[in-house]
Amino acid sequence: MLTCADTEAEIAFCKQAFGAAVLSERLWTDGRIIHATLAVGQAIFMIHGEISHLASHEPRHDGSSSVVLYLYLSDPDKTIEDAVKAGANVLLPAKDEPWGDRVGRIMDPAGHVWNIARSAAEKH
Repeated sequence: MLTCADTEAEIAFCKQAFGAAVLSERLWTDGRIIHATLAVGQAIFMIHGEISHLASHEPRHDGSSSVVLYLYLSDPDKTIEDAVKAGANVLLPAKDEPWGDRVGRIMDPAGHVWNIARSAAEKH
């Protein structure tokens, strides 16, 4: 679950950058989306808004993170390009790694860090 100050913006980013599909949404008392479930391929994850009585909060916007989401897609270079168009910052450009995966790292506009990869098994 990704905690965000602006859930609507994070949902829009994930749709534009990753082609995410929104599976469900819940509204808060003020009408804004407080929780959503998204899918990218077979990966399913949740986006949740900040709530004062919970300790969860949006990450720092400096590229540091104790959690890095690792998303396998068929074309990491194109996905990273789409993510940048949607507002992401490239932390590490995509490159072929010694273990065979092609991997790049981005930080989304909410500060979450993502490794975007293609598995060595899918290499063309």
